Amino acid sequence: MAHFENKYMRMALDEAKLALKHGDIPVGAVVVCKDRVVAKAHNTRERSQNALGHAEIAAIFEACKKLGRWRLNDCDIYVTLEPCIMCTGAIIQSRIRRVYFGAYDFDFGYAVSNEALKPKIKFDCYCGIMEDECKSLLDEFFTKIRK
Repeated sequence: MAHFENKYMRMALDEAKLALKHGDIPVGAVVVCKDRVVAKAHNTRERSQNALGHAEIAAIFEACKKLGRWRLNDCDIYVTLEPCIMCTGAIIQSRIRRVYFGAYDFDFGYAVSNEALKPKIKFDCYCGIMEDECKSLLDEFFTKIRK
């Protein structure tokens, strides 16, 4: 299964690079159903000036639209950064069965990093997938904006 994790996380990284190109925090997400990519998205908060412009939200929205249903219980999501509270809520509500993420978010991550915030998780979570590559993009972004 590891080669699928890397394959889909690479796609999520490609999406994250699009966000970086547009001046957004480089986060990308890919929704996979039965080994088929059904949605890809990246952060668009800065470009759209919309607080809901998270990669996970957009990917889940697109997957629901493409599949014609809101229950994504046979789907997995690959995301370059640990999902925040809003995105974790969307993952739980959409019934996604597995979350694969790259970099941990010790400030805002809700899936595993903050025990005090941790929900009753209803999905399997696999952490640190291609973590160095995911973290590198985030470091690049934050180094640029802090200059």
